[in-house]
Amino acid sequence: MRFPNIEGAGRRASLGLLALVACAALPAHAQEAAEASSGAAAGVSSETAFVFNTLLFLLGGFLVMWMAAGFAMLEAGMVRSKNVSMQLLKNIALYSIAGLMYWVVGYSLMYVDVNGFFGTLAPYGWPDAGTTNEGDYAVASDWFFQMVFVATAASIVSGTLAERIKLWPFLMFVVVLTGFIYPIAGSWQWGGGWLSEMGFSDFAGSTLVHSVGGWAALAGAILLGARSEKYGPKGEVHPIPGSNMALATLGTFILWLGWFGFNGASQLALGSNADASDISRIFANTNLAAAAGVVAALILTQILYKKVDITFVLNGALAGLVSITAEPLMPSPLMAIIIGAIGGVIVVLTVPLLDKFRIDDVVGAIPVHLIAGIWGTLAVPLTNPDASFGVQIVGIVAYGIFAFVVSFLVWMSIRAVIGLRVTSEEELTGLDIGEVGVEAYPEFMAPRLS
Repeated sequence: MRFPNIEGAGRRASLGLLALVACAALPAHAQEAAEASSGAAAGVSSETAFVFNTLLFLLGGFLVMWMAAGFAMLEAGMVRSKNVSMQLLKNIALYSIAGLMYWVVGYSLMYVDVNGFFGTLAPYGWPDAGTTNEGDYAVASDWFFQMVFVATAASIVSGTLAERIKLWPFLMFVVVLTGFIYPIAGSWQWGGGWLSEMGFSDFAGSTLVHSVGGWAALAGAILLGARSEKYGPKGEVHPIPGSNMALATLGTFILWLGWFGFNGASQLALGSNADASDISRIFANTNLAAAAGVVAALILTQILYKKVDITFVLNGALAGLVSITAEPLMPSPLMAIIIGAIGGVIVVLTVPLLDKFRIDDVVGAIPVHLIAGIWGTLAVPLTNPDASFGVQIVGIVAYGIFAFVVSFLVWMSIRAVIGLRVTSEEELTGLDIGEVGVEAYPEFMAPRLS
């Protein structure tokens, strides 16, 4: 995603696809006159570009907002039935908190008067109703599109820390992540800050969104510790199956659909036929990478485990999507497939590695979003001649240090004040009872003694 201090979104607002459609509707002599006056085809008016740039932001935002439902369904399927209501509650709460915090302070920190490292500490506003002179797009549409991205970063943390974190400490962290950590990190690149000046490239956020969320999740997982049943005293790993693979699969498909808005609308302009063509290529490459991640995970799990684990395959799709997000426009179809397939391999190989370090990631978000996000960012110079491996590494390291260290300190502070983890009794009976009070599947739960 290019940072949207745009005089920009309509910078290529010529030779528009919509203008060609409009010309086709004119009488033949009028069309010929229009073509003659332009030399080839009529240009797109600034008003037309404004409408379609704004529409791109809104449609992309709708799709990315729908990813919140995808994360909710994925996590609901990956946790045990006694913790499903808790995950659903966390997901609707974090989306709402993200929306409020990104207006209160987040957007201004990310985009308004950025000094290289952060912007302005103030609520963000848009022009009054009826305003027509807003530049190349409606300001509120840009705010909405940027807002739904920050909720994605928070959703990553939710899945990793499932089944043992208290509700309110988690939501306190979400306030800090969505209001401060993510916006400050975003200002470095998309806000035109110091990494943007260096030439760092992250089109739609493999590092800025996904790895930042992954680093925050890793810090929390280390401090929180594993679920009580996960690891034995001699290091043995006890698998804890999720409750509903149908929900997890539905969530994956919803996320896959939403990713077309995530990557496609990050073009930030739909005012020309060139933009429409680029967005089409982004859609195609995004889909190819996800499919390649699935097939790679499918084959590799069969080879390694003699059976196919659906959770690896679902995460293979997501890892392919994360991997292509840093540069979905420039790769050829074959390169998009290779980039996505490597993302699927990363998931299969990284999950057991986390278990060796006794890091309990319930949904596999760290391999998918953190490690595959790093890979996708490193892969950018393979297809984008304007990017360099050195600058990409600088950006990856900078985001890693900032997001992990600050998140670790915030988690530590919350733990010192009110604690992070539920009691062992609450973990045993389930967070739906201990934290929420509403069980997702009450008819299937064992009766409790009064």
